Amino acid sequence: MLELDPDLEVVFFDASGTLFDVRGSVGEIYSRFARRHGVEADPAVVHQDFLRAFRRQPPMAFPAGTPRSQLLQLEYQWWRKLAREVFADADVQRFDAFFAEVFEFFRTRDAWRVFDDVAPALGALKAKGLRLAVISNFDSRLEDLIRVFELDRFLEAVHYSTRMGAAKPDPAIFRAALRAHGIEAHRAMHIGDSLSADVEGATSAGIHAVLLDRLGNTIRMEGVRRVVGLGELL
Repeated sequence: MLELDPDLEVVFFDASGTLFDVRGSVGEIYSRFARRHGVEADPAVVHQDFLRAFRRQPPMAFPAGTPRSQLLQLEYQWWRKLAREVFADADVQRFDAFFAEVFEFFRTRDAWRVFDDVAPALGALKAKGLRLAVISNFDSRLEDLIRVFELDRFLEAVHYSTRMGAAKPDPAIFRAALRAHGIEAHRAMHIGDSLSADVEGATSAGIHAVLLDRLGNTIRMEGVRRVVGLGELL
């Protein structure tokens, strides 16, 4: 059980991998949509190619204050470039149609599953008087997912990198969230499943950090608070 700091006011959560995760795998989903366009691709290979291409992409962040219409285009092109690289060796007829379909699919609940401990944990923390929000390396589709999974009833705000002007682990995204909530760093805690993006990023901004290690695969490290489920926050 994790002991919460008595001066804690706001708890920030990562989104993908923390509150919800892809249903199946990215490789399976991309391969399924590619098949509809006449391309057979091994889901495992596509998944690995996706991860490699994702790591090569620039941070998923654009200048803060970018008009929404322009932001949507920038987000779309960021993901299109990634998908184009993943299928560089495949002859995907009507690539733009294929990509538009898979891009929109990831806006829907069918592409994701919410972890069972999320609603109970968020509800209990909110009942304690804590303010809750999300800080995520994501795009504007996150707003749709938060609504469709009815997590907005718990959250005060959703901060995502494409709109905030910085992506985790850059401390700038955490500092921007702190300013938005009008709180000092020592009164905030951030929980996420990435040691680099979530724990190191939040810590560099002066925020208390907790690693969510659902599979228990991370070696315990001195100074890193760790939980294997959100129920430990209660």
